[in-house]
Amino acid sequence: MSYSLKGELKVINPTVVVSEKFKKREFVLIDNAGQYAQIIQFQAAQDSCYLFDNFAVGDIVDVHFNLRGREWINPQGEAKVFNTLDAWKIEKMGATTPPPKTNEGGVDDDLPF
Repeated sequence: MSYSLKGELKVINPTVVVSEKFKKREFVLIDNAGQYAQIIQFQAAQDSCYLFDNFAVGDIVDVHFNLRGREWINPQGEAKVFNTLDAWKIEKMGATTPPPKTNEGGVDDDLPF
């Protein structure tokens, strides 16, 4: 099943070659839709790593992804479950607004005191 989420790109990491047959690129999205901002990590794998070459931190994007889960048995015999948000498409929606500039003296005239 496929999902999508809109948010601001906070981090775009370089592509990491994990093995001869697997590479991934992780990125972080800020989701401000709820009462509290959510910081969510995604990954793009294999040929999807190139998707982020034309994006920058601060871009507002719509990420399409699949939810993946896997189980791992640790050396003590306990089962651990890991989830991955596997991005396969990203669309630019806009960019964040830059902070206001200060006047020539370096003092912001809008201070409340």
